[in-house]
Amino acid sequence: MHAYRSHSCAALTSANVGDTVRLSGWVHRVRDHGGVLFIDLRDHYGMTQLLCDPDSPVFAEVEKVRSEWCIRIDGTVKARDASLVNPKIPTGEIEVFVRDLEVLGTSAELPLMVFGDQEYPEETRLTYRYLDLRREKMQDNMKLRSDVVASIRKRMWDRDFREYQTPIITASSPEGARDFLVPSRLHPGKFYALPQAPQQFKQLLMVSGFDKYFQIAPCFRDEDPRADRSPTDFYQLDLEMSFVTQQDVFDTIAPVLAGVFEEFGGGKSVDAPDSWEQISYRDAALWYGSDKPDLRNPIKMQVVSDHFAGSGFAIFAKLLEQDGTEIRAIPAPGGGSRKFCDRMNAYAQKEGLPGMGYIFWRDQGEGMEAAGPLAKNIGPERTEAIRLQLRLGVGDAAFFLGGKPKTFEAIAGRARNVIGEELKLIDENRFAFAWIVDFPIYEQDAETGKIDFEHNPFSMPQGGMEALQGDPLDVLGFQYDLACNGYELVSGAIRNHRPEIMFKAFEIAGYDESEVRKRFGGMVNAFQYGAPPHGGCAAGIDRIVMLLAGEQNIREVILFPMNQRAEDLMMDAPSEPTSDQLMELGLRVIPQD
Repeated sequence: MHAYRSHSCAALTSANVGDTVRLSGWVHRVRDHGGVLFIDLRDHYGMTQLLCDPDSPVFAEVEKVRSEWCIRIDGTVKARDASLVNPKIPTGEIEVFVRDLEVLGTSAELPLMVFGDQEYPEETRLTYRYLDLRREKMQDNMKLRSDVVASIRKRMWDRDFREYQTPIITASSPEGARDFLVPSRLHPGKFYALPQAPQQFKQLLMVSGFDKYFQIAPCFRDEDPRADRSPTDFYQLDLEMSFVTQQDVFDTIAPVLAGVFEEFGGGKSVDAPDSWEQISYRDAALWYGSDKPDLRNPIKMQVVSDHFAGSGFAIFAKLLEQDGTEIRAIPAPGGGSRKFCDRMNAYAQKEGLPGMGYIFWRDQGEGMEAAGPLAKNIGPERTEAIRLQLRLGVGDAAFFLGGKPKTFEAIAGRARNVIGEELKLIDENRFAFAWIVDFPIYEQDAETGKIDFEHNPFSMPQGGMEALQGDPLDVLGFQYDLACNGYELVSGAIRNHRPEIMFKAFEIAGYDESEVRKRFGGMVNAFQYGAPPHGGCAAGIDRIVMLLAGEQNIREVILFPMNQRAEDLMMDAPSEPTSDQLMELGLRVIPQD
């Protein structure tokens, strides 16, 4: 027999009754039923119930066993009494009578319990992550992650992609976040960088004649943490293709992701990839207040400025006299009560706004009536026109925000989400995907008037060089994101592969040709030698798994994540270097005041 096990703790069934077996694992819990001991033995695969009574030759040793001890047992498989069968686990029809025991590793007093669903502070969970990972939910999440990655790889190979590995130590390259720098011992005073993404390398692969590339790539960004973002490193499905249009990229990645969500989504519906909406960036901001809208929520915001211009509601009327301002409405089907409206007004105040105007419609027995301060100020004609535009009725409400859109869009988007949740309008059993397209390349600083890049500077402008001859604020890029249930899952672009267009695009943002060559020399030089049109995207593995696992925090699907302060509490990182290390690298640490 094998030194540690003949079967896993999920393998035994009634077909094994009478067999002598050997199992190894961790003691999940111990129960003493009047001198008869029951132990749930757990390994990576499942659970088996052990039985030990005074007839066992090792009963005295088994009595000493405690939670999370690692043990090996030999025993005989017995059928459970019919009334004691546990249909919830594969081994629920049997138990193993213990005849021999070897303690492979004892456990100190546990800082957190593996058995049960107790909540522990994040600091405790991350300090003792190896214990936290023993818990069933965490084991399931990490197995899901592994299975999702394997499925993605297979689906990409099935679409004639090959996986190539790009460098981890490279040059610093601005990708929208801070680099992690790596000092060079051989070149004192110079630094490498960990790649924020394989962006330049995958484009260079296209120039090198590799028609299709993908990689499950580690990326490193020194960012502030969020619930859906790691502060140090993350993984993405990175892909690039030559001789493609934007639609070709959509047609490639959409079936891969749809298949993964169908395979691991627990039965939630996934719309057919060819039906995924394509929404312009500006429309997404208008309708949803976000470039990653949750389309499970049917609420769509609308501009209602005309109904308030010159109205009796002076705040909005005067606001609309200023250039670039507008009033937007958030419809709230089913929200037509003063209590709900006051609650949402309080929410807006908590978010930093003076409040959020509202109108709600109720039945007074003699017909429908519009109620609320706004209704009284603007009068019945305007109120009715708003109701008709928003297609609302008795029992519904609408909320209003005004100003320059960029000052309130984000708050409006969050309010839309809260309204949808509170009114139970969100379809929880669906993964709703949408492509966000037509991103503006440039933006203008409101104070200085300076033109700078708003989004990816390496995107091909729609219309090429000709588009760059007009107003920069009208220039759109072949850039796109894929949103799902309120998260950005994919970001990508058709690349600007023409040096002359690239130089012009950067010139508009205030960078001359020499600066572009200095910062992106490798790629610019390569584009001089017959670069093909190419494009691609990257899909966040961590966020995909987070959605599939039904988790709200990305740390629940990462094996060894950092905490909110970008610290590894288990390995004590970041740590102070030794004097010898600093001397070897020619570095000196300047103490912070």
